[in-house]
Amino acid sequence: MTELATREIGTTGLAVPVLGFGSAPLGDIYEKIPEERALATVQTAYDSGCRLFDTAPLYGYGLSEHRVGHVLRRQPRDSYVLSTKVGRWLKPTPPEQIDRGQWAGGLNMQPVYDYSYDGTMREVEHSLQRLGIERIDILFIHDVDIWTHGTREAYEQRYKEAVEGAFRALAELRAQGVVNAIGMGVNEIEPCKRLATDADPDVFLLAGRYTLLEQNGLDDLMPLARQKKFSFLLGGPFNSGILATGPVEGAKYNYKPAPPEILERVRRIEAVCQRHAVPLAAAAIQFPLGLAEVASIIPGAVKPEEVQANVRLMTQRIPADLWAELRHEGLLREGSPAPG
Repeated sequence: MTELATREIGTTGLAVPVLGFGSAPLGDIYEKIPEERALATVQTAYDSGCRLFDTAPLYGYGLSEHRVGHVLRRQPRDSYVLSTKVGRWLKPTPPEQIDRGQWAGGLNMQPVYDYSYDGTMREVEHSLQRLGIERIDILFIHDVDIWTHGTREAYEQRYKEAVEGAFRALAELRAQGVVNAIGMGVNEIEPCKRLATDADPDVFLLAGRYTLLEQNGLDDLMPLARQKKFSFLLGGPFNSGILATGPVEGAKYNYKPAPPEILERVRRIEAVCQRHAVPLAAAAIQFPLGLAEVASIIPGAVKPEEVQANVRLMTQRIPADLWAELRHEGLLREGSPAPG
């Protein structure tokens, strides 16, 4: 097992490794993943020291929680940290009536948005049962953003429901010692800033917005984190793939084919990395840790070899001159700290 550094989440006392495991792909995103391979991938993450596991009811409509729980419930409960999410409950549905969206497989369930207090309490119970584990360490309110709900009006309605319902439920569970940390999991900066002002979260799971490619939130969200002492888990460190594959044909950015300006920027970043003999993916997975408020990076994986590759990338030595050249070339925002 690789000994990974750990960081504390906010002021909770909960320590997590700087490299965790994101299980969204194990919900059969884009492809149906054989069960044996999915379970072996979770086991490899555990054996490799990536002892922070993130899942959600959305991922494969319950399939990801089943797979993660199947492996973790055989391990000592205090040997890992587990997070999942609220905001949707799963309705058993005939398969021909299910809108599977981006999921190639998954369970025969249809997710139903529900950010109410009662709905949240029920969702937590359902997740515990799917996981087969008696305790969850971190709970996130999932996808309260415009990207998910489509319009400003719909987002505002859901945000109000989430603050008055879901967050109140999670705060009670935290006060009772049922969970250690609570917050929100989103793909946008604005909801994080709002919740940090309107409530007292411990942690945000922010996907794809603070990466080697784009450093959002430096002027507003990160100072707020320092002031209110909350942390971040960062998903999507490769911006949906392009920072892992490089600017190849068909490279993905924000779940879609990368536009020309993104391809060109990644070409320039990759050229700097090559001059220092560092893989682009290693720079991408390590860069966000320059911020003390970032507790962990949680990339996904669909096979054991990808987990092992992520561990190698996280532990590769990166010279300070690489970050300095990126900054000199205008490829890092002013004020974005480099790791180390």
